[in-house]
Amino acid sequence: MTTQKFKIGDKAAVLDDSFSGVVKSCSNGKVTLETSEGFLLQFDASELIKINNDNDLGSLFKGKSLGAVLREKEEPKKRSFTREKKSRKDDITLEIDLHIEKLVKKKGGMSNYEILTLQSETARRQLDFAIANRIPKVVFIHGVGEGVLKAELEFLFGRYDNIIVSEADYQKYGLGALQVYIKQNPKR
Repeated sequence: MTTQKFKIGDKAAVLDDSFSGVVKSCSNGKVTLETSEGFLLQFDASELIKINNDNDLGSLFKGKSLGAVLREKEEPKKRSFTREKKSRKDDITLEIDLHIEKLVKKKGGMSNYEILTLQSETARRQLDFAIANRIPKVVFIHGVGEGVLKAELEFLFGRYDNIIVSEADYQKYGLGALQVYIKQNPKR
């Protein structure tokens, strides 16, 4: 925006305020206005606009709607960077792979009963650990087979009151996993 040249006696209005006055002096880009109440106020020339008479402010905004003029004068809204605070534990999912190859180095010599017992004991210990440490979600990967381990896990989970058991995410785990949500009691 170019600054206008003001002369003593010109009428001027303040752009960002609701008053006007008569120019009493101007030098070095500073303009002194005398308001109708007799106050002398100094402004930068860029803060003022010449007017022809007291009722001619409307001509300044020809071709613009009132909304457009108000939007020009509005300060931009500051962005809010506050986020909803979530507990880090809400994002934690404990994954337990119960495939026998993941539990022991060598499965040679173990009977099916010993393998199933080790897998179910591991599941019980890990579930107790998750409950004690207030971990809200545990996924037990049992694999796809004859369904013996899955049935054993469902029987084990049936003994707990504070859990909800469902099939785990199919896209991530396929058919071979159960997901356990642990209902948390508030700490007392």
